[in-house]
Amino acid sequence: MDARRTGSRYPSRGTRRLLHAAGVAALLALLVAPASATPVVTEGDDPIGAEAAPASPEAALAEKFAPVMSLVEQTEECGPGEPYVPSDVDVMFDNPSVALRGPWTQRDLVKAAPSLEDVAQGLPGYALDLPGDPLDPQCSYEKWANAQWGKEPTPTIYGRVAFQEGHEGRLALQYFFFYPFNDYNNKHETDWERIQLEFAADSAAEALDQTPVRVVYSQHYGAEYADWGEEPDEKLEIVDDTHPVVFVSAGSHANQFSSGVFMGNNAELGFGCDSTAGAQRELEPVVKTIPTDEAAAAAAFPWTQYRGHWGEVGPRRFYEGPTGPNRKQAWNSPFSWADKARATSFEVPGSGLVGSRVTETYCSAVGTGSDLFRSYVSSPMTVLIGLGIALLAMRWLLGRTAWETAPLPLRRWRSAGQTANASWQLFRRHMGLFLRISGPMAAITVVAVAIRSLGFVSGVPWWWQGLLALAALGSLLPAATATVHAIEAIADGRSITAAQAYRGAWRPALSAALPMVLAGVVIAFCLGSLVLTPIALLLLTGWTLLVPLVVLDGVNGFHAWWRSLVLAGRSWRTILPVAVLGLLLLTTTGLVVAAALFLIYPAPFVILNAVPLLIVALLWPLVMIASTYCLITAQEAEQAPRGGASPVPATPHA
Repeated sequence: MDARRTGSRYPSRGTRRLLHAAGVAALLALLVAPASATPVVTEGDDPIGAEAAPASPEAALAEKFAPVMSLVEQTEECGPGEPYVPSDVDVMFDNPSVALRGPWTQRDLVKAAPSLEDVAQGLPGYALDLPGDPLDPQCSYEKWANAQWGKEPTPTIYGRVAFQEGHEGRLALQYFFFYPFNDYNNKHETDWERIQLEFAADSAAEALDQTPVRVVYSQHYGAEYADWGEEPDEKLEIVDDTHPVVFVSAGSHANQFSSGVFMGNNAELGFGCDSTAGAQRELEPVVKTIPTDEAAAAAAFPWTQYRGHWGEVGPRRFYEGPTGPNRKQAWNSPFSWADKARATSFEVPGSGLVGSRVTETYCSAVGTGSDLFRSYVSSPMTVLIGLGIALLAMRWLLGRTAWETAPLPLRRWRSAGQTANASWQLFRRHMGLFLRISGPMAAITVVAVAIRSLGFVSGVPWWWQGLLALAALGSLLPAATATVHAIEAIADGRSITAAQAYRGAWRPALSAALPMVLAGVVIAFCLGSLVLTPIALLLLTGWTLLVPLVVLDGVNGFHAWWRSLVLAGRSWRTILPVAVLGLLLLTTTGLVVAAALFLIYPAPFVILNAVPLLIVALLWPLVMIASTYCLITAQEAEQAPRGGASPVPATPHA
């Protein structure tokens, strides 16, 4: 398989090889040009003009299988996308903007501009502190990274061949990626990630002639693997037969096998959402090979001996900088780490095109919760004061309306709070009836969503999906008129079944169909403009009474439009809060339930996609009950004498 190319701004690996060879040849030509001069060779020295020593088998293996890094493109500074590339860690040392802090108190300054020799001492518990606050990063770390590595840094990764006792005949080729900042839910300074290729070999020289058995990508506290071998997994993208493509999640840097949106509900998957979706830029990084031998590694890369944190620690441990590769299990036990990897991740089908509202709700909820928690950690008193003010305001608002009431008799003026209370009481008392009324709507909705979700994978014709979507939408009106017809029977003391409710409601449904469709078109048009959105809310409030008017009063066609608006205008203090509450119930309850379901157990997306619309179907009768009570209240208010006493709120029966 060949990876997509998106115009990388960096020289390709093949080009770098040619440039390197040309440079070496030119240098040798200059050195040996004076043919008459005999080079002076001292004992133990290589003669000038001798061929350069070949790369070690470890370096050759690391270069041969170096990954292609695919990052979400960032088009403007501090904008969306991934601003950081895998970077050379040498910039961190002898750098006056970096501080080395001790483990005794949160701000122990040991030294500014620590050197490689400093960190080579080990220093467990110490921390390399960058300028900035990870709890409130804004754009400071991105600007700092641009100042240190440059706006066009050379992508650099670190390769290493590793073995593990008890796993003879297996070789792990590891690549480590260093990023200046982790801009995920648990924000922290710097980030270390890795991938691992596994060979059935005893040495790097032997592995050079082999194909990897499998590859493992790190993701937060977990990992995911893909088989390579003669028939690689379909999800594994390979360039030129040897270079795996690593899709880097924007912000978190979790390594993925494809471009998309990935949901997680634990530490291994990541708590929240990773995204590799969007325009990509592919990088072919420079590979620096860390020797397998520990002494040689310490000599060539002294930072591999550092045992402290690569980033601020302080008192907020959840946001502390990570420790380095040498402190992770994969360093000394690569196969014990890799054997815990899972085969799949929870990827949103179609990069979020299907069931995107569930995904967005979950991702937004986790992201907002993380932001609030980070604000609390940073300034707990400010957050607590704000929360207290919000609770007091909510209590004041709830106290502005009466709540005590009884659901019957039906024809009685009620406040907004009493309308909500009466609606819930009536729904709860006759829940079986109303759920049976919503049953056909729920069944059609579930089938439509399932076909749509499965159709994305199996290729169900689009017109089938469209017909089912129209059927699900069309089931709203019959269920609404049947609910109002059932309410009328309950108010009159008559028993009624769901089938009888539908039989008595089909004529009103036909009468209300065209006005309801046109009302929906007008509201949808207004919602398309930010300026017209308030008008859409007013129209939605005004037409809340349309279906009950058609069923209970027999108001036909477009006369119901005008009559509904007039009545709602006279009782807007009651109808507006109830309409907003009903809208919130229909648009958010299902999404919250689906997000909570995923948090508890990551159910298949066919189920998650069906949950919100299934909840809408089940709650639809409750919303129509509230609309009916609103109509009765508006009519009672209209009949009250002008300039006389206000209608008396309903009180519970003794």
